Amino acid sequence: MKKIVLASSSPRRRELLSEFNLDLNIISSNIKEKINITEKPEQVAMTLAFEKAYDVAIKISEEKIVLAADTIVVKDFILGKPKSELEAFEMLSKLNGQQHYVITGISLINLSKGIKVVDYAKTIVTFKQLPESKIRKYINTGEYKDKSGGYGIQGKGSILVDEIEGSYSNVVGLPLSKVEDLLERYFGFSLL
Repeated sequence: MKKIVLASSSPRRRELLSEFNLDLNIISSNIKEKINITEKPEQVAMTLAFEKAYDVAIKISEEKIVLAADTIVVKDFILGKPKSELEAFEMLSKLNGQQHYVITGISLINLSKGIKVVDYAKTIVTFKQLPESKIRKYINTGEYKDKSGGYGIQGKGSILVDEIEGSYSNVVGLPLSKVEDLLERYFGFSLL
């Protein structure tokens, strides 16, 4: 059984990885997420993922692979996690009837072997054209909380989305196919 430490408190990432035969430990990172607005969104996501993975990797003594990810939503600029219903409404209105990007930075670290890998996945998401009343109904579900861009595709937010181009699991928060490729290339094992 492969030993992986997931440096995340995200229940969505935990759920995605639970489908595989892993000895999965969860250790949340305590970094303060800082976004450098001069960096490209891909760089921001990869930097945050690396900082999370490294923060946890230096705390463990066992020879395990630490996996961290950071998912951001981009429409003209990075949309964070809404702090209020009003901010959620503004974000969802900006995405309404438009395409945007979901970018997840991924970092895999095994300090005992000196391996540090950083990459990203990018998915194009197209929202339906929604009436204001439907956006408000979605916000009233509370699902927007703690979600980049103010929605979760794996839940009720799935009805907001018309189509995606790329990895569905990336939009949920962890691009499994990309993680699998990186694990095979750099660590010699598969999720299966």
